[in-house]
Amino acid sequence: MLNIPGPSGPLEALIDAPTSRPRAAAVFAHPHPQYGGTMHTKVVFRAAKALARVSVEVLRFNFRGAGASAGAFDGGEGETADFKAALDFMAHRHPGLPLWAAGMSFGSWIALEHGAVDPRVTALIGIAPPVDRYDFANLARSTKPKFLVHGEADELVPLKAVWSFYGALPEPKELAVIDAANHLFEGRVMEVADVIEGLLGDFHGA
Repeated sequence: MLNIPGPSGPLEALIDAPTSRPRAAAVFAHPHPQYGGTMHTKVVFRAAKALARVSVEVLRFNFRGAGASAGAFDGGEGETADFKAALDFMAHRHPGLPLWAAGMSFGSWIALEHGAVDPRVTALIGIAPPVDRYDFANLARSTKPKFLVHGEADELVPLKAVWSFYGALPEPKELAVIDAANHLFEGRVMEVADVIEGLLGDFHGA
């Protein structure tokens, strides 16, 4: 566990490091903190481990007010500033490496929207993106590589809404659907990890 500098004070964080030299560095944002989301959420944990297995170093962190992170929930603006601070940390830690933005649910909104316009970010990874609940205008215009994962039986964000959103996204893009999975992928978490490993294992976009 470590603390990284955040705009409202220290942010609780941890690093999932690959066993070999990293080929990219990623920041992974967690689901909505007011509904129990933290950097230890199962899907976030397993997806980060999957990225580490394909030689990506991952920083997971708690948004302001979650876990031991300083501050209070801010509805998105403050959390975006937290995410940028986490990217700053990883960019400084690994100068010259490709920087990826990843997140789950609420965290995917933060990661994808900021990552789409941050020139340092070269790949966007979203799990269970709430495309019918938040404005994904930056992502909708982005020509950066986009990797989305969604549950077929997501009870909060219907798969139909995600397919509709995905269809209008610029290339390059990929959408993987986990059969019978709900929003939290209960009973399907390892399948998410396998999908992430499969999607990003051979990805070499700079």
